Amino acid sequence: MSSDQSHIRNFSIIAHIDHGKSTLADRLLEQTKAVSHREMKAQLLDSMDIERERGITIKAQTARMHYSLEGQSHILNLIDTPGHVDFTYEVSRSLAACQGVLLIVDASQGIEAQTISNTYLAIEQGLEIIPVINKIDLPAADPDRVKKTLETDIGLDIENTILVSAKEGIGVPELLRTIVKHIPAPSGETQAPLQALVFDAWFDVYQGVIALVNVAHGTLNKGDAVYFVHSKTKYEVLKCGYLTPKMVESKGLKTGEVGFVICGIKDIHDITVGDTLTHLQTSKVSPLPGFKEIRPVVFSGIFPTEASDYNNLRHALEKLTLNDAALKFEPENSNALGLGFRLGFLGLLHMEIVQERLEREYNLNLITTAPSVIFELVLNSGKEYQIENPSQFPDPHVIEAVREPIVKMSIYTPSVHLGNVLTLCEEKRGRQLKMDFLSQSRVLLEYAMPYSEIILDFHDKLKSGSKGYASMDYEPQGYQAGDMVKLDILLNAEVVDALSVIVHREKATAMGKALCKRLKDVLSRQMFEIAIQAAIGKKVISRETLGAMRKDVTAKCYGGDISRKRKLLEKQKKGKKRMKRVGKVDIPQDAFLAVLSLGRDDK
Repeated sequence: MSSDQSHIRNFSIIAHIDHGKSTLADRLLEQTKAVSHREMKAQLLDSMDIERERGITIKAQTARMHYSLEGQSHILNLIDTPGHVDFTYEVSRSLAACQGVLLIVDASQGIEAQTISNTYLAIEQGLEIIPVINKIDLPAADPDRVKKTLETDIGLDIENTILVSAKEGIGVPELLRTIVKHIPAPSGETQAPLQALVFDAWFDVYQGVIALVNVAHGTLNKGDAVYFVHSKTKYEVLKCGYLTPKMVESKGLKTGEVGFVICGIKDIHDITVGDTLTHLQTSKVSPLPGFKEIRPVVFSGIFPTEASDYNNLRHALEKLTLNDAALKFEPENSNALGLGFRLGFLGLLHMEIVQERLEREYNLNLITTAPSVIFELVLNSGKEYQIENPSQFPDPHVIEAVREPIVKMSIYTPSVHLGNVLTLCEEKRGRQLKMDFLSQSRVLLEYAMPYSEIILDFHDKLKSGSKGYASMDYEPQGYQAGDMVKLDILLNAEVVDALSVIVHREKATAMGKALCKRLKDVLSRQMFEIAIQAAIGKKVISRETLGAMRKDVTAKCYGGDISRKRKLLEKQKKGKKRMKRVGKVDIPQDAFLAVLSLGRDDK
């Protein structure tokens, strides 16, 4: 096996979700015998239960393979990437450690929105792109059409396009040869001071923080005293090695290699993903360019159902933020739910995955509030500031203007479903920027759309309206003024701050009615009547009444004068009024889910 830098290839696989990326990674591992037949299983690099259940990749995984071509041994470092728009951050981190990418496109579906987004990420970093057309064994496959669209729509050179069937293993040997011949070797200097990019990290209960690094320059050995440039922390390398994807220890990592480093780091704040690792004696080296920092755009409150679990939730979040650097959190206090945390996410799927991981991996029972985005407020005094929580929304009389975040939405859809997609975009207050007929059967739409309109149910409705064939991608485009109001929910005249949402004034009444109706269905009946109201400021715009549970006090009256029954009913009525004054309403998790599911079921 050669350790010569010129025989190392670091590459990533990028694709739209469900285009066969994980399956192709399995075939590459099989062909290079990186994993024995006994250990092999489908979606091998998707190690989390959630990934395997949902059929998606969430975390970037790494695997080293050994491959011989023309009598020369090569090291191939595969860095897998997620395909969903919410995990673009993971993709950008993986690409920072590569020299080339395999761009996978489904032979029947063709180019999708995320295909283009990920391709541009690779082009920005100057990586070599090898187009791979997958699923050529399907009856509906049309590789020639897909090749043509890759050339015309993205402008890729299709000369080295490889046709494969990841499921059947067709074309995989040819793909391995193309990787060696067309992806350049790392260009670092072996004799230069150590510079290694930390592109991923996770927490291990026994070994502390495990960092994944790409050695750009120099050599890293076991026992070295190292320095993290950004966090300004010093450690000794206790273990280092590479992943196959199992952890295999080695004496060191050379220039161009990708592997893990364990320094016994117990404090997760001592390491930052994107940091540069160097030797302690050369701690003055300049940091490597990391990758674009992506700020959270969706915010939600997470509260433990049991107050005693607050510290457990905090520890779980600290460990999870190391594993998921895009996740941000800070403490929050709610009148209705008590102590919890305000979390920042990259999108709604990211939010669902984080909640599920917290509940599964850390055994927590949680209540999640409705997601919201960051709004910019301009007050009458001229002061400007941002809010990410509806509870921070001030009195309407002191607000001069509210600005909402706008995204540029790119939608690819079959032309037969164009009418449904256009209707949906107009319903979501979208403004059309462009409509291109790429062919007789496919259309590219571009819309400027408020981000608050797409975080809940846009993706679900887009898939429903196009029978699953449309795809979407979006990127932030700044802020614009909007007539936004805070919609409060009151239970027996008390505001439930955790159910408040910020909506456009035109949609406030319809949303208030729908929310009151849904809450009436999910709240448990009490021994007293519950008034459910939706209000903007002091103005109530909708009301539902949840009737009280009623004991049949007249059951013991057999015949006799009706006045006796009336007397008992009047006595009961007075008791109900007293209970209403002092009674408190317990709010179940279903009430908060009602806000999330409004658009999905009430259509």
